[in-house]
Amino acid sequence: MTAKIDVFDKYSDEYDEWFDVHPWVYKSELEAVRKLLPQNGRGVEIGAGTGRFSIPFGIAVGVEPSKAMSDIARSRGMTIYDAKAENLPFDDNTFDFALMVTTICFLDDPQQALKEIRRILRPDGKIIIGMLDKDSPLGKLYEAKKEESKYFKYANFYSVNQVLEWLRVSGFNDLHILQTIFHKPDSINVLEPIRGGHGEGLFVVISAHK
Repeated sequence: MTAKIDVFDKYSDEYDEWFDVHPWVYKSELEAVRKLLPQNGRGVEIGAGTGRFSIPFGIAVGVEPSKAMSDIARSRGMTIYDAKAENLPFDDNTFDFALMVTTICFLDDPQQALKEIRRILRPDGKIIIGMLDKDSPLGKLYEAKKEESKYFKYANFYSVNQVLEWLRVSGFNDLHILQTIFHKPDSINVLEPIRGGHGEGLFVVISAHK
């Protein structure tokens, strides 16, 4: 885990600038998340990074183990806890929803993280996961070339079906799935479509209730 954190500490500015260099990818992913995110209630982002997904949705609290990433998120007004998803520093039944975007692939123990998230959610709380689908055409390309990436060489990409199974085992239900990013990110210059299901789009958003 240390190497994963180190790379995000070292390249935090470069990571954050990616969203400015690829604005339509970023906007497309935000729109997909927005469709499944609750419109009100107290939320937390697990693996908040630099706050790129929390800030647009008014999520003020996050968890992030990378100090450099946390510093950027704090500069944007967030309260960030230095902790890992597998051991969250919150009481039971604290939040109405938890957001986790492109984080599950970097976790040491995704199933333990999902159990922890369920613990901190209030009754009928909601988890929203944004992930890169290993089984999508672009996901297969990312998997094949991940050793060339500063960040993704430390990632374990998962299929949507694997994550759905973990959610069910962890006690979540009422699952909804959306997908977007159907073209290579460097070629996207308009909003990508958002469709139901999975298997075609690289970026998949899953929501489920406690």
